[in-house]
Amino acid sequence: MARYSVETRDNPDQILRKAEAFFGDAGLGLEVVERGSCCVSFEGGGGHVSVTVVEEDRKTLVDLETREWDYQVRGFMKGLS
Repeated sequence: MARYSVETRDNPDQILRKAEAFFGDAGLGLEVVERGSCCVSFEGGGGHVSVTVVEEDRKTLVDLETREWDYQVRGFMKGLS
């Protein structure tokens, strides 16, 4: 299991929408297994991805946890502004 963090200027809702588009049905095809106002979790392909967002001082901290999807999570992080 791996954990990553990144800061972005996008707001939490934007991050969660981007995560669903990237990892969900329209993207990698992972199944959404949990969704909340601050997080979304996906499962599939023998692994998982969890995305949690916290807004602080005009920035959003994005925490990602993954098993089996490290390469894709790093690609998602590069696409955040």
